Amino acid sequence: MTESHEYDLIVIGSGPSGRRAAIQAAKFGRTVLVIDRGARVGGVSVHTGTIPSKTLRETVLNLTGWRERGFYGMAYRVKTDISAGDLRARLAKTLEYEVDVLEHQFARNGVAVQRGLAHFVDPHRLDILTPAGDTRTVSADKIVIAVGTRPYRPPHVPFDDRIVLDSDGIISLDRLPRALTVVGGGVIGIEYATIFSALDVRVTIIDSKDGILEFVDRELVANFMHQLRDHGVNFRLGARLEAIRIESGQPVALLEGGQRVRGDMLLYTAGRAGATDQLNLAACGLHADHRGRLKADPKTFQTAVPHIYATGDVIGFPSLASTSLEQGRIAACHAFHRDVPPAPEFFPYGIYSVPEISTVGMSEEDARTRGVPYECGVARFRETSRGNIMGLRGGMLKLVIALETRRLLGVHIVGEGATELIHIGQAVLNLGGTLDYFLDATFNYPTLAEAYKVAAFDAWNRIAPRAPEPPPPPDPPEITP
Repeated sequence: MTESHEYDLIVIGSGPSGRRAAIQAAKFGRTVLVIDRGARVGGVSVHTGTIPSKTLRETVLNLTGWRERGFYGMAYRVKTDISAGDLRARLAKTLEYEVDVLEHQFARNGVAVQRGLAHFVDPHRLDILTPAGDTRTVSADKIVIAVGTRPYRPPHVPFDDRIVLDSDGIISLDRLPRALTVVGGGVIGIEYATIFSALDVRVTIIDSKDGILEFVDRELVANFMHQLRDHGVNFRLGARLEAIRIESGQPVALLEGGQRVRGDMLLYTAGRAGATDQLNLAACGLHADHRGRLKADPKTFQTAVPHIYATGDVIGFPSLASTSLEQGRIAACHAFHRDVPPAPEFFPYGIYSVPEISTVGMSEEDARTRGVPYECGVARFRETSRGNIMGLRGGMLKLVIALETRRLLGVHIVGEGATELIHIGQAVLNLGGTLDYFLDATFNYPTLAEAYKVAAFDAWNRIAPRAPEPPPPPDPPEITP
């Protein structure tokens, strides 16, 4: 006899994967409860992660006039005195809109929402500690764990959320620093470092590795770092952080070898940890790794307990809002026996730095490692009419092409609009397209998308065999007078 449960599905967390799983299940006519510990729905993505950081970026680019400096010079400003309050004002409006949309989606689809802290009682039941201090017990046939992550805060770092901060604290500053030290050359650290650099804050990036953004094509990273250095960003790479001390009210990073990096504020971004520590996972038969992450089947997102699924950042790479949304949908479809077509092989990765970076498919290093004969084509944005109109001095698009088949292997972009432009390459890549698509296609003129054609012709010039030299003309006949 099948055990009766209060809900068909309980989702713990209302970030991208949680909300997509909940709404998808509701559209199947299932009863769904979303449990979220926050004061309002949206999870890390809406309140401290994706939306806040991208809103901060857009606000900074608009208020500083960053996009117009190619024409009007580095001294150009839309607003002369930009304050932390200016940044918070736009953020508040954006977050209010995002939460309102999400609450409306839940209400329209009949998804119940309970604020509170959830923990397992057994594989099907959870206790919810509500904000009022009451405990409510609920049960479900299927459960999705979509609790996301929080910044990793090692005990040796003197966080005070004022001058030594993590990525949650940096979005709610009450003042802007004159000099910012960023520990960590990953995506989050690079995004915030470049956003503050655009505010003319002096930024130093520290990482124990010899490079940044290790999963990105190396030529693209070299171009990116060149642009950052041009705007005054300093790098301290290959040096291990030994300690952080507070001296005269300022954080000082002490590096291996005796280097000292002083700033008004220090942002520590050395990874994130799954927010699973209060779920009492042992009661449902699961356990997390040392960073609080769960293992899940990459095709169905089932955990070791078949009726419990895990989606989003809590399962680790790629930890993108875009992929998390799809993970939630797939988990709900699998849970309720609905067929899901296989996901496309390639998905884009976007880094919302200043300038943006986006990549899809194989990098040049990947092709070499796999032994795939390849050639590359590169276009500089300044080579396009639209780039010239916009005053762009940096930015590039790179195609990686298979020599034998001419198939597109990868697309890598750094510069204005990279995270939008990448979708053209993503479509061609997933459809098995070749270099010839870009050679033959007609793009709107003038657009930055023309860079695809410029890069394609650059690759074609390298791939196409050279025509044989024509034979020399015969000597003219001798004329005897």
